[in-house]
Amino acid sequence: MPNKTATQALADLKAGNLRFVQAESKHNSLSIQQKQKAHATGQKPFAIILGCSDSRVPAEIVFDQGVGDLFVIRVAGNVVAPSQIGSIEYAVEMFDTALVVVLGHSHCGAVEATLQAMESPDSIRSQNIQSIVKRIRPAIAPLNLSVNDTQTAVNANIAHSVAQLENHSDIIEKKVKSGELKVVGACYDLATGIINFED
Repeated sequence: MPNKTATQALADLKAGNLRFVQAESKHNSLSIQQKQKAHATGQKPFAIILGCSDSRVPAEIVFDQGVGDLFVIRVAGNVVAPSQIGSIEYAVEMFDTALVVVLGHSHCGAVEATLQAMESPDSIRSQNIQSIVKRIRPAIAPLNLSVNDTQTAVNANIAHSVAQLENHSDIIEKKVKSGELKVVGACYDLATGIINFED
């Protein structure tokens, strides 16, 4: 059975987020267990989500999807690195998934840390955290933002990650150009639960 088109997948994610915001989830413990058993021998996720590790933004819940519906990669700041690109390439190739969503969120700590590091370079001592900051910095440095401009920086970081996915992978780039794959950015509002898509 063919997977959903990018248009169908995007519509399903938008409908799922609306259900989440309205507290009308179509999933309960029984349906989750049934899906888990149905997918025990294989998976066919209809969308790939590259999201932030923030504990307040669990993709399956905020999109009101069940077991086996989403292929989720989570990393602080929804940054793009070789391991994230490889994970997305795997899902695109193995499951014929036609939609990738880069899901950022309001008040992102990784973006805020990057803004702080730009103002006070010695504020982050961990080399590992610095590696995340270094991936976010190119998205926001040209904008000359202050630490009070977090949402503008979040949006710029999402757009930067989308561009990196489209331009740093032969597999992804080829499928985007042929129309087989769509990569979109989205931002989750922590206060309202609403996801705004950049499509």
